[in-house]
Amino acid sequence: MSNANYVIGVDYGSDSVRSVLVDTANGKEIASSVFLYPRWQKGLYCKPAVNQFRQHPLDYIEGLTHTIKDCLAKAGGAEIAKLVKGISVDTTGSSPVAVDATGTPLALTKDFEDNPNAMFVLWKDHTSVKEAAEINEHATKFTTNYLKYVGGIYSSEWFWAKLLYILRVDSSIKKAAASWVEHCDWIPFLLCGGNDITEMKRSRCAAGHKALWAEEFNGLPPEDFFSSLDPLLAGFRDKLFTDTYTSDIAAGTLSEEWATKLGLSTDVVVGVGAFDAHMGAVGGQIEPYYLSKVMGTSTCDILVAPNQDLDGKLINGICGQVNGSVIPGMAGLEAGQSAFGDVYAWFKNLISWPLNHLLTESALIDEATAIALKEELEAKIIANLSKQAEALEDTDYAELAIDWLNGRRTPDANQELKGAITGLGLGTDAPRFFRALAAATCFGAKAIVDRFKEQGVPVKGIIGIGGVAKKSAYIMQMMADVLEMPIRIHRFEHTCALGAAMFAAVAAGVYPNIEAAMAAMGTGFEKEYKPNIKKQKLYRQHYQQYLGLGRYLEKYNKKDVKPYLS
Repeated sequence: MSNANYVIGVDYGSDSVRSVLVDTANGKEIASSVFLYPRWQKGLYCKPAVNQFRQHPLDYIEGLTHTIKDCLAKAGGAEIAKLVKGISVDTTGSSPVAVDATGTPLALTKDFEDNPNAMFVLWKDHTSVKEAAEINEHATKFTTNYLKYVGGIYSSEWFWAKLLYILRVDSSIKKAAASWVEHCDWIPFLLCGGNDITEMKRSRCAAGHKALWAEEFNGLPPEDFFSSLDPLLAGFRDKLFTDTYTSDIAAGTLSEEWATKLGLSTDVVVGVGAFDAHMGAVGGQIEPYYLSKVMGTSTCDILVAPNQDLDGKLINGICGQVNGSVIPGMAGLEAGQSAFGDVYAWFKNLISWPLNHLLTESALIDEATAIALKEELEAKIIANLSKQAEALEDTDYAELAIDWLNGRRTPDANQELKGAITGLGLGTDAPRFFRALAAATCFGAKAIVDRFKEQGVPVKGIIGIGGVAKKSAYIMQMMADVLEMPIRIHRFEHTCALGAAMFAAVAAGVYPNIEAAMAAMGTGFEKEYKPNIKKQKLYRQHYQQYLGLGRYLEKYNKKDVKPYLS
C-alpha cells in the first residue's frame, strides 16, 4: 500500500471549472481536468447589453462531478481514490444565489428552473449598479462607517447590492428565499450533504470582502442598517450568518451520496471555500508585501501583510482588508481590474466580425472549411497582434486608451464608467489599437499599485498568475516596464486549484498550517520579467496622459463617486 497522500483542488472560473489531483508531498500534479459550462457556453440566462450574467447551478454540479471523476480515472482509478484525503474549492466572487431552507439554490427547485433570478449572479453581473450607489449614500447616515473594511465604496459586483436588486425585480424570489449564499460556500455544503441552511459554514474571505462582515462589528452590520435602506431587506440579516471560517478549517466530510458519485471515501475532508484569487495567491506562494495578480478575464490582486503592520490603518478604494481571508493570522488586502483579458477578447471579437458573420456565406469554400478556417484564424489573432504591436516604434505612439470597458473595480469602485480611446487617425491599424488597449490594462494595474503605496503599504514585487500571465510575454513585459518592478510568473498551470489543494491538505490534517503546506507543495516560478529602463520615460509620460483622460471621463460621468484621479 502506498504511503502517498493526495488532495483535490477545485477551481471554479467564469467559463469553466478545473480540478487537479495533487501529491501533498511536493505539490506535483498527478492529473487535471477542465469542464466548460454548457449552458454558459450557449449564452443562456445572460443579457450582456444590460450587464446580466447568470450561471445555472447544474453547470457547477456537472462540472464538479466530471472533473473529479476524470482526474481519478486519469490517475489510476480506485487505488488512487483510496489515497485522497481532502477536497477544497475556490470560486469566482461575489457570485451569490438565493436558496431555500435546505440550502438548495432555487434554480434547482420546482418553478424556478429557468428563472435567471434564481441562479448564481456572477461576479461580472452589474445589474445592481443603482443598488450599490444607494448603499454608498445610505452608509453616510451612520456614525459607524460600515464600509471601512471594503475600501469605503460598495460595488455592484458584491453580495448586498445583488441581493437587493434581485428582491426588487422578482417578488417570487423574495417569497421563496430562506437565505443568500456565495458560490464558494455552497459547493462545500453540497459535498458534505448539508440540508439545513443554518448549518452552512460561511467563508471568512467571502463575508469579509463582499458582505460587510467584520470582527469589529461582531458580524454583519446591524438590522437597522439594512431595513432602513429598503424594507425588502427587513429580517434578511437574520437569515444569513454571524460566524465565519478561514479556509484551513474543515467544512465537514464527503456525504455518502457524493462519495459514491465520485468514487471516494466518506472520510475525505472538505475544506471551507474561498474566492479564486485568494486561494490562487496561496498557490502562487505569496509573500508579505508582494502583490499577487491573478490575470484572466479580469484581475484580482491580493496582498498580505502582518496584522500588526496594519493596526489602525485602513486602505481606501480597494476591495477590502480582512483578517485571515488569504493566510490565517495575516491581513488580506484585495484589489483588481474589472476587465483585463476581457479587453483583449473584446477587441478580438470586434475585428473578427467578418469571420463570424461572412465567412460561412462564402461561395468559394464549403461550410465545414469556413468553420475550420475561422477557428484557425481566431486562434492566431492575439498572438500575431502582440508580435506586430511589439515591433512598433516607440516614437509612433498616438493612441491612448482607458481600460474601463467593464467599469472600474479599483481604485475606487465605479461600475458605471466606460472605456475610451483617443488619438485615432487614418494611420491607426489593428496592432496600434491593440497596443493602446494593452497599455491601458497595464496603466490600470499601476493605478492599483500606486494606491497601495500612497496609503502606506509597500509593494515589493509582482507575482503573475493565470492565463494571461503565462501566455502573453508581450503584456507581461509591458507591465513590468510600466510598474518599474519585476514580475515573477508561477510555474503551476492551475495555480488557483493548487492553492485550493494546499488548503485541502491543511483541512485534512496533512499539514499543521497553510505556511507549511505552501513550503512543501509550492512548485516555484518559471520566469521573471524585469523592467526595461529604456522604456521608463515613455511609460511615465503615457501614464500621466492616462490619468488625465481618466479624470476627463470621470468628470462627465453621471454617478457621483469620489474620483481616484486627483
